[in-house]
Amino acid sequence: MKKQLVVVLGLIVSLGLVLIMATQLVGEKVGPVAEGQRAPGFAATTLDQTPVRRTLDDYRGQVVLLNVWATWCGPCRVEMPSIQRLHKQLSPEGLKVVAVAVDDVGNEQKIRDFVAGMGLTFDILHEPSGKIERDWNAMGIPSTYVLDRSGTIRRMVRGSTEWDDASTVAFVRGLLADGATK
Repeated sequence: MKKQLVVVLGLIVSLGLVLIMATQLVGEKVGPVAEGQRAPGFAATTLDQTPVRRTLDDYRGQVVLLNVWATWCGPCRVEMPSIQRLHKQLSPEGLKVVAVAVDDVGNEQKIRDFVAGMGLTFDILHEPSGKIERDWNAMGIPSTYVLDRSGTIRRMVRGSTEWDDASTVAFVRGLLADGATK
């Protein structure tokens, strides 16, 4: 009985050490992405003939609406017109809209066709590996995040919504006004 207790205690201590080491290795990525937290980074490419790599650092100091979406996503198709209207209304005031398509590799033309068909004029990027979904804890798409100028997540919406409703416009305008002289 005493031997079994020693073995069980040894296993518990070993498991605890493994968890501590894993936490040290993973660092900030342990835990969910949440409002009030600093946004994790991302890397995605433009849909240009010669794709250009973009990261969250390219948008540093700006209020950003980051939308994670796909061409095959019905709710994404429903909300895109309201994102375009929000972009048209608030981009002159400084809002940066960035939509990252998570379609598989080889679907770049399909994404371009979707963008043209919807008349989208904001930044469209492509990240087919699934990394942005994992890093941003996007539990389904669309998943959208509004970031303030410091890169802090101020609003998260999972699923489709009307992005140009009065309360959202007022919220984003408040972020744009906060620190506008920075």
